[in-house]
Amino acid sequence: MDAIRRYANPALRKPTAIVAFEGWSDACSAATGAVRHLLDRLDVKEPFATLEPEEFYDFQEHRPMVSIVNGRVDAMTWPELRFFAAERPDHDRDLIMVIGDEPTLRWKTFARTLTQVLTDADVQSVLVLGAYIGPVTHSHPVPLGGVATDAAMLDTSGLVASDYHGATGIVSVLAEACREAGLPAMSIWAATPHYLAASPNPMAMRALLRAAGRIAGFEGDDEELRSMEAEFVSRVDEAVSSSSDLADYIEELASQAAVDDMDPQRVPELVDEIEQFLKDV
Repeated sequence: MDAIRRYANPALRKPTAIVAFEGWSDACSAATGAVRHLLDRLDVKEPFATLEPEEFYDFQEHRPMVSIVNGRVDAMTWPELRFFAAERPDHDRDLIMVIGDEPTLRWKTFARTLTQVLTDADVQSVLVLGAYIGPVTHSHPVPLGGVATDAAMLDTSGLVASDYHGATGIVSVLAEACREAGLPAMSIWAATPHYLAASPNPMAMRALLRAAGRIAGFEGDDEELRSMEAEFVSRVDEAVSSSSDLADYIEELASQAAVDDMDPQRVPELVDEIEQFLKDV
């Protein structure tokens, strides 16, 4: 069975693809939140293609969602990867947005199939958004790093080249599939504060979209994002001001002091404290 299900064949002009995956590479829902915000802003509702989930997901880990009305199954939603197209007549290039869960099975086949959909749509370059938990604070600009299939892409991006050795996710596998297909690809990574790990982070969303927009040639910022960020920072500042221990801890991070100076037994307690505050307000 063909894993690609096509609903339309949009006629796009050398589009750039913006991709985000839920899961390992989506700390604080920053990457997928950024793509969803872009979809809402561009008023794009329906995908032009999806990948069938049967080959790529363990349904005990990514369970389908059911809606039951009056004792009858009304709808079933499966984990899947969705492709959306946005025509931009006032710009030189159109956009494709791709969003879905990180797969659990057959990563190479998944990445190559995703890349096939992009090349069939004449995509010229791919930007994958990602976010991770890091020793950073909400009171400073979001640090951004980049990884690319071609060093020249990083040279013109304004991003700090990432140095990392270790376990990876589908983002790196997709980059390798794009390289094999001759499709330029870059991932943009935002660092998010670990003491806010359970909260969606509009700061990181905005930083990712601004960087992607600068690279791909679209407006990555808007008033709604700025308002979301301001409200988020205000709520966190209020939570921090209510706890001298948490304020001291964040000050240590901000000054790049050694986190080990604080009793590590206290860190989880402080994280729980701020997360509970944000849920309550």
